Amino acid sequence: MKKALVTGGAGFIGTNLIKKLIENGVEVVSIDNYTTGNRLNEFEGVKYLNLDIEEIDKIKETGFEICFHLAAQSRVQPSFENPIESHRVNVSGTIRVMEWAKKHKIKVIYAGSSSKHHDPSDSPYAMTKYLGEEICKLYKKSFNVKVQIARFYNVYGPYEHLDEKFGNVLGIWQVKASKNMPLPIVGNGKQKRDFTHVHDIIDGILKISKTRINHDDAWEIGTGVNYSINNLFLMFKEKFKVDSIYVPDQPGNYRETIRINDDLINLLGWKPKDRLKKYIEELKINK
Repeated sequence: MKKALVTGGAGFIGTNLIKKLIENGVEVVSIDNYTTGNRLNEFEGVKYLNLDIEEIDKIKETGFEICFHLAAQSRVQPSFENPIESHRVNVSGTIRVMEWAKKHKIKVIYAGSSSKHHDPSDSPYAMTKYLGEEICKLYKKSFNVKVQIARFYNVYGPYEHLDEKFGNVLGIWQVKASKNMPLPIVGNGKQKRDFTHVHDIIDGILKISKTRINHDDAWEIGTGVNYSINNLFLMFKEKFKVDSIYVPDQPGNYRETIRINDDLINLLGWKPKDRLKKYIEELKINK
């Protein structure tokens, strides 16, 4: 791999991916509209284009071998606030990427979601990510686009969003802990999540990008271990000496996520690590 396009390259996962790509000597171009992306995440030597995903055809660069399509409206609750925007980015944006890839004959790695294993009608986010995967399969089958789906599970790690709107539970709790505020637990806290470190996500993505095996569904990138939110709180409490507060359940709050298939492990030699407890123990926040 000599040259790659990363959509959503200034976001959480995109930043970690670009860091690894440039370490490997890959020339990288990023497009991001900076709705949630952060210019502080930019690396020297990378070309960052301030473009919306629906403006991908404005890219003048050529010579790409692969596109890592990470750009998305990536959280459940904001999708209820603006389902039209979620559809625009996650569905229409993905069609734009597929059309661009078809035109230029470029391989695509699509960032799927573990929400695929739940009822798509649970949330606008789940529905749009479900449709995103189906669009990829359509373009693979009907237009011969070389696209692979990498299905992510509850990603956390460096460069994650530390805000209540677009952060995951670990990001939100870091902000609360820094202010000595109680950590909100949605519902009864018994819901379980397969928390997967972003370094494992990136390792998985890169293995998928190199393989000639054509998965007929999706490569699942999760640890295969899940923790309840109540258990997660106990880890935070031990580290930061904070209290919790239970808040009403929210729509789209799944009971459980956990990796379903082991294809990435068995076929590509991927080896995930359960880093969650150590990650929390090593967190540093400014109070």
